[in-house]
Amino acid sequence: MLHLDISSSFAKILTPSFGITDQDWTALRTSMKRYVQEWLIERKSGGHAWSMDPYNERMAKRVGEIALRMKKEKIQTVVWVGIGGSGLGPKVMQDVFEGPKTLEFLLVDTIDPSQLALFREMIDWKHALVVVVSKSGNTLETMSAFFLFWEQLKSACGKAAHSRVIGITDPSDGPLHNFCIDNDIEMLPIPQDVGGRYCIFTPVGLLPLALLGGSIEQFLRGAKEMDEQTQQTTLEENPAAMLAATQFLLDTKRGYLMRVIMPYGQRLKSFAQWNQQLIAESLGKNEVKNPFPVAAIGTQDQHSLLQQWLAGPRKAWHLFIREVEKPKVFVPQDVPDDFTNIAGRTFGQLLDACEEGTGRALTAAKRAHATLSLTRLDAHHLGMLFFCLLTEVVLLGKLYRIDPYGQPAVEAGKKFTKELLSRSAQQEE
Repeated sequence: MLHLDISSSFAKILTPSFGITDQDWTALRTSMKRYVQEWLIERKSGGHAWSMDPYNERMAKRVGEIALRMKKEKIQTVVWVGIGGSGLGPKVMQDVFEGPKTLEFLLVDTIDPSQLALFREMIDWKHALVVVVSKSGNTLETMSAFFLFWEQLKSACGKAAHSRVIGITDPSDGPLHNFCIDNDIEMLPIPQDVGGRYCIFTPVGLLPLALLGGSIEQFLRGAKEMDEQTQQTTLEENPAAMLAATQFLLDTKRGYLMRVIMPYGQRLKSFAQWNQQLIAESLGKNEVKNPFPVAAIGTQDQHSLLQQWLAGPRKAWHLFIREVEKPKVFVPQDVPDDFTNIAGRTFGQLLDACEEGTGRALTAAKRAHATLSLTRLDAHHLGMLFFCLLTEVVLLGKLYRIDPYGQPAVEAGKKFTKELLSRSAQQEE
């Protein structure tokens, strides 16, 4: 199960000056009911296309078949070339599912020449699969790195190089689509009405999950179960609506501009970065008021940022994400006397104590926080988590009156970069 605890954000614990009052919560209840109803009506009219991706059984089956084929071909390394939404979601899958018995998963989301030179030399290209992901098909970082690796594949595999590439892109048009057609490269689609940061339930998320041995069926089942919860119009029965309401009230009523997304556990570090992008690109479109997401990780950032969070300006609130059931790894019983308090404890108990200690410290300082708890970190619960946070950003768009789709400022940056490179090429001629 997925459980959201927002009690440490309320005035009854933090005082009315720093927490959400019952009056503010009650006043928002009617609006949230209306927004959830709007979200459902818009879906029936074809909007929010990403929310129907978990129900595409034919695509799930096709992705599973490709993963099985790659296993039979004894692929040892998957080189995943994608950036932004095409890389962050797959990185979550790597963090959660990669292990000593899985194939190696290498995410390439950089054009740093030192990194690319290292990748080029370290990979056994005869046993590699390159997955190149770009919806537009012309993402500068992705396509330039891919062409470097394409040359390596051709040198290692000759005429069979095309069989070691999968393109994930627009199903009908674009430079990457055309390149795949010209070179007989298999393609998987990103639906035209699904943006990159919303594509976790398309092949962008399903393929890395399957290649790493995770269950597509369980992942999508978790998403569908969360879909049922996010359709509830009673605020306390809808975790996405509750989280959106908490975010909105802490920001607009109490001035907590920054949302610190802080999982306790390394396997969810990339999830915080994924949610950071989702909120920043979806809602970072208003100079006056919108959420400002910041990704952090426990326990490391207790030792680098907690001082600021506890005693600095009151500009941030925390969303903790925790896994309840953890692998059993024990601290040895035989430790020096100064460390008897940890002797024989599981590292999960230590992690929980650190998370609870940070929460209590924030509460003592009258600083708001909420906690999302997953029973365990598996495909099923990960599907629930992704769907919950995606729905939340749609509801936040309604609360802040911001369209959560499109990213015009990002496109402007891409335009200037392209102009600079074109101008440089002309000067060299």
